Amino acid sequence: MERRKLGNTDLELPVISFGASSLGQEFRRVTIDEALQSCRVALELGMNFIDTSPFYGRGMSEVLLGQVLRDRSREDFILGTKLGRYDLQHFDFSAKRVAESIDVSLHRMGVDYLDIILCHDIEFVEMQQIVDETIPAIQKIRDAGKVRYIGFSGYPMKIFPFIIDQIDVDVVLSYNNYHLQNTRFAEHFDYLKAKGVGIMNAGPFCARLLTNASLPEWHKEPEEVRLACKQAADLCAAQRVDIAQLAVQFCVAHPDIATTIAGSANPENVRNWANWAETPMDETLLTEVLAILEPIKDIGHIEGLPENN
Repeated sequence: MERRKLGNTDLELPVISFGASSLGQEFRRVTIDEALQSCRVALELGMNFIDTSPFYGRGMSEVLLGQVLRDRSREDFILGTKLGRYDLQHFDFSAKRVAESIDVSLHRMGVDYLDIILCHDIEFVEMQQIVDETIPAIQKIRDAGKVRYIGFSGYPMKIFPFIIDQIDVDVVLSYNNYHLQNTRFAEHFDYLKAKGVGIMNAGPFCARLLTNASLPEWHKEPEEVRLACKQAADLCAAQRVDIAQLAVQFCVAHPDIATTIAGSANPENVRNWANWAETPMDETLLTEVLAILEPIKDIGHIEGLPENN
């Protein structure tokens, strides 16, 4: 598995990483066995950066990860979780909750430290609190040895310069904003690299939009985007290619992205991603797919507070 350096950190991440949101049943009901096996397969295939959050399954993802990680040497995996979002409408980025959240996450996963901690979906709150209270609180915990690197995640592009122009962070994560249909995140890559901030990408399939699976009920992309992506998927299928393969290859091809995080509780999906990441991309097919998607390129939706978009 190819690896890339994450900003100015000493971490080298696999180009495709394991997202543990599905272990929290965010997309469908899963069995414990398949959830644990999907994580084990990821580790065996070199996808040894694991991204999770207390929000995923409201703690379930972290608990299940703990069952896998307790049998592994701590040096064998790189672990990132988040804080601040705990339910659909429950956000708490206070300094007090920062300390509590990190301790609970460490306990659930049975580890002594986190490689990466991210403030989760900061666009849903008054973001100045992240600068004035949340990140300074995490810095104290980092100095105590429980956290190595600090960052934040979210959807709107506005959040990145808002935070980074005011306070230093090590890493950022954007989801559903760098994939076949939408590459808005790339507009910030030069800025982030100049600041020494590591770039992580999540959502290569845009919540199943770029797969042959049915969309979740909460999917927010407009109808014209869905129709164009279905047309692109049908084109790929006619050439006996799963559009999900092209989606993975497109994301890992960008050299500025340290890792692309994909999540599944299906071990076969994980095996496919590892294989696809190392398979040459069909450039002709990519050109045809991008031509279909061009009329709806970079169309997204509003996420979080209006003033944060």
